[in-house]
Amino acid sequence: MDKNAVTRLTSSFDGIARQTPGEEVEFWYAREIMIALGYDRWENFSKVIHKASIACKTSDTEVTNHFRDVTKMVKVRLKMTAKHKEIQC
Repeated sequence: MDKNAVTRLTSSFDGIARQTPGEEVEFWYAREIMIALGYDRWENFSKVIHKASIACKTSDTEVTNHFRDVTKMVKVRLKMTAKHKEIQC
């Protein structure tokens, strides 16, 4: 990967980074990472997340330290919200 691509991705990731309230724990939502990496469909990117969680298990790393299923409320219409499955990375 060339230096410009790395710089661009670093900037993208810095722009979508979140922080746990009251803590200094940085995380990202998988659906936002998906867009930064150029994936168009969640179905395709969720396979990448699944493979990464298998890699964690294979290397005796606790998966929940890196990937956590969460529910996020999202706006679906003018005044309506819905629960949305999400993964914190």
